[in-house]
Amino acid sequence: MQVFGLVGNPVGHSLSPPMHEAAYDSLGMDARYVTYEPSPERFAAALDGADALGITGLNVTIPFKQDALELVDADPFAERIGAVNTIDFTGDSDTPRGYNTDAAGVSRSFARHDVSPDGADAVVVGAGGAGRAAAFALADEGAAVHVANRTASRAAELAAELNDDGESEHTATAGDLDSLATSVPDADVLVNATSVGMESDETPVPAPLLHENLAVLDAVYAPPDTRLLREAREAGATTIDGAWMLLYQGVVAFERWTGREAPVDEMDAALRSRL
Repeated sequence: MQVFGLVGNPVGHSLSPPMHEAAYDSLGMDARYVTYEPSPERFAAALDGADALGITGLNVTIPFKQDALELVDADPFAERIGAVNTIDFTGDSDTPRGYNTDAAGVSRSFARHDVSPDGADAVVVGAGGAGRAAAFALADEGAAVHVANRTASRAAELAAELNDDGESEHTATAGDLDSLATSVPDADVLVNATSVGMESDETPVPAPLLHENLAVLDAVYAPPDTRLLREAREAGATTIDGAWMLLYQGVVAFERWTGREAPVDEMDAALRSRL
């Protein structure tokens, strides 16, 4: 039996187990997906233990994505983003390989809804792990990215990394949340990469800024219909809930681990049945 899993702290809320196990059931795989919750000071030991026990692959979530970067052989894209959320123990090397599939979750979510970031003006709200993944994904696909963050200096640091990266033909810009007033009305794509809207009926983007020529992805998936998405829909915008991003980062991880095409519809149904 193959064993996959998720390591983080906390992980009790995760919807990854039913999503991945639906894929195993659909393909008749003898596999299970297990959650692990080590203390922060035991994370490195947990990875060593997973390797020793023959675990095939792990997803990594808060607060370990940056720690994982230092403990695995990270691929160049994960290095650029500065975080690892998928670890593969199946290689020949003594050090497991690390990847970031969060960016692919963003890209595939937009593609699923026929939204192309190429040539778009994009606004990313948040400069944390999800914001970094979204910003690099959009920049790599040809968007001009503006990063807005409560702490403007963090947004500026991310924009500088995008500009120093040399992979985008556009210059990234940055500002605090007040900069949304000038960036969102002219934007084609908007990503909320903060947790605003998860614990309360709040939105990081004032409703009057939203418009019908906008595609809005909210990384928050619980609840699936956030205030931001409701107000964006009322403005005529294309809306994409965070479950799509969660789904596709899991799809890419599954395909990385197994070399098989993921049963996307079955994974999506299992995920949404738990929302």
